[in-house]
Amino acid sequence: MKIETFTKLLGADFYTGVPDSQLKALCDYLMNTYGIDPAHHLIGANEGNCVGLAAGYHLATGRVPVVYMQNSGEGNIINPVASLLNGDVYAMPCIFVIGWRGQPGVHDEPQHVYQGKVTVPLLDTMGIESMVIGKDTKGEDVKEKMDSWKDVLAHGGQVAFVIEKGALEYDAKAGYTNRFGMNREEIVGKIAEAAGDGFMVSTTGKISRELFEIRAARGQGHGHDFLTVGSMGHCSSIALGVAINKPFVRIWCIDGDGAALMHMGAMGTVASVAPKNMVHIVLNNEAHETVGGMPTVSGSMDLTKAAIACGYPEAIKVTNESELSVALDKAKHSDKLLFIEIECALGSRKDLGRPTTTALENKNNFMQELARH
Repeated sequence: MKIETFTKLLGADFYTGVPDSQLKALCDYLMNTYGIDPAHHLIGANEGNCVGLAAGYHLATGRVPVVYMQNSGEGNIINPVASLLNGDVYAMPCIFVIGWRGQPGVHDEPQHVYQGKVTVPLLDTMGIESMVIGKDTKGEDVKEKMDSWKDVLAHGGQVAFVIEKGALEYDAKAGYTNRFGMNREEIVGKIAEAAGDGFMVSTTGKISRELFEIRAARGQGHGHDFLTVGSMGHCSSIALGVAINKPFVRIWCIDGDGAALMHMGAMGTVASVAPKNMVHIVLNNEAHETVGGMPTVSGSMDLTKAAIACGYPEAIKVTNESELSVALDKAKHSDKLLFIEIECALGSRKDLGRPTTTALENKNNFMQELARH
């Protein structure tokens, strides 16, 4: 189905969400149509944040908003749906558009498999009526469903379209760029070199994929790396938990700007503990690159100053190769919690692979190596 047809049938003029590769047609269409325009389109830090924005939009206008997300974001919307939108509370209408990763019978990455199984059951449990849109779904099917949902939405109910892979089409493309020059994979390689025998916790998406391939290319094992392939935004919390319980081992956390923003409160927790053996690095390309390149809000804020405000004893911003070398040398010898923000360009190798070990093998190998220290 053409995205223009789908959005016309939704009949909404306000969209907010967190980008998803399965919804690339929608994401590119929104960027080309509205860009980031607070009146019509906002990218939130996390999906719960988007539900709050949608509620505010409805309070101010009386109209029905659309919240889009990958199905992994369902967990983030459970609380605001149950305690804010629900008919037993404020009865606020909302249309959810959800990319169905890990759909049963469709091959996907391990972090999506269970989420794919429970995608529709979770909606059912929350009382959200849903319709699956596949490649063969016609515009009249969506129109019929929207007509049947008019009463649900009019009485403050929520509904959802669950989007199968390739179900939405968009003939145009949106271009995403930033002003930074350093290559992310090269940066990850230099961090891995600086870390030496330390242990690394890397965030969701291409950063972990790049770290895995760097180790393989260098003939190194993967036992010192925990690849956080799912649970976006929780990388620094995982690293903190390890650092607290292995105080004589240096723990390097490699985060992304989109992930760090998703659950930014974690930075306050990290800083409150301030483990001397932890380095928190955020690779900032101002984008959700792994799922298509849509912008994050990090371009309008200063993550380094935010880290200091959270209580990190020291924070460094890196903008070039020379500053990177100095910062990584400092990180190797620092005797206090250190935050490093590194500006990097968009883009990755077209042949970038994925980890060849399973998530369970990664966990077991990491734990075995940690146990030796």
